[in-house]
Amino acid sequence: MPVLVASDLDRTLIYSSAALALTMPDARAPRLLCVEVHENRPLSYMTETAAQLLTRLGDTAVFVPTTTRTRKQYQRINLPGPPPKYAICANGGHLLVDGATDNDWHAGVQARLADECAPLAEVSEHLLCSADPVWVRKHRIAEDLFAYLVVERELLPEDWVKELAVWAENRGWTVSLQGRKIYAVPKPLTKSAAVREIARRTGAELTLAAGDSLLDADLLLAADRGWRPGHGELADTGWAAPHVGALPERGVLAGERIVREFLEATRTAAPLGG
Repeated sequence: MPVLVASDLDRTLIYSSAALALTMPDARAPRLLCVEVHENRPLSYMTETAAQLLTRLGDTAVFVPTTTRTRKQYQRINLPGPPPKYAICANGGHLLVDGATDNDWHAGVQARLADECAPLAEVSEHLLCSADPVWVRKHRIAEDLFAYLVVERELLPEDWVKELAVWAENRGWTVSLQGRKIYAVPKPLTKSAAVREIARRTGAELTLAAGDSLLDADLLLAADRGWRPGHGELADTGWAAPHVGALPERGVLAGERIVREFLEATRTAAPLGG
């Protein structure tokens, strides 16, 4: 049986310049590979070693990029290794099969959201009315599924996100602060649900996962084994689970460590599938 590896992307496998955390002397910095270009500029990176390991992983496991990014944002990324057959975008709102949306899956997600939580329009309006233009740079709706703000972190009031989270909780939504973005996401919109569907389709008996943010907690809890880096929301809050490794590495070296862990766990599981 195949091993399914579901990994968050931003600040887990791939890193912007601001998130690299290259704290070592310049001469000892790892060589980097650009894996995303946006508006003719390099945007995201992984180490060359991580890229080589990810190529090996793609040959030995069902590797599933699992992201809160929209489909358009995801398609800018050019990961090394064989093209993944499956990918999860919009936090589970879109399941891609060979790059195309599974329309039946998406329709089912929309039905669950309509039944179980407050409408997007209500949450979006609240964000617009309660956020201060002094520190908000952008307000975005993603795939007609959830909303997010791009903010100036140094100007963001300390308690505003906590107050938003309480307001959202009462309406069936969750809030996540990741770098300069504040996400408001419906609770039924989860990465784990889409991963379980892919496991069903592939017959995978072992699921591995990694992620750094609150929106990855359900993914990590649903996996058989998981890892989180030493940075991000989960690390900052001390989030832990018995089967989730809390790695000390931060920044792009954490991404390299995560791929190593995936590959080693896949290798040791291989006899089980044979």
